[in-house]
Amino acid sequence: QVQLVESGGGLVQAGGSLRLSCVASGSIFRNIFRINTMAWYRQAPGKQRELVASITSGGVTDYSDSVKGRFTISRDNAKNTLYLQMNSLKPEDTAVYYCNGSPNTWEWGQGTQVIVSS
Repeated sequence: QVQLVESGGGLVQAGGSLRLSCVASGSIFRNIFRINTMAWYRQAPGKQRELVASITSGGVTDYSDSVKGRFTISRDNAKNTLYLQMNSLKPEDTAVYYCNGSPNTWEWGQGTQVIVSS
């Protein structure tokens, strides 16, 4: 069974920071996590889910233009945990944030809500 549990969201003022975490559980998935590219996605109200950052098993990262220079993705394979450090947050970053594989995804978790006030 695959389970992804996101946490760390909240309400923050524009210019602030948040750090999101995602723990992957399930005995088989813990091994899969280590060798897969993982990613953070977000879905704003009324919009499609979009990929914002990804990281390969070897640590190579990629970002969407909208978050480049402000967000940093990282992973701790020993803890089966994915992180997203978000700095200089903007109101347009408001969304529910999810983690999952990339490009192949597993069952989506509940996500964690990020609200950035202006």
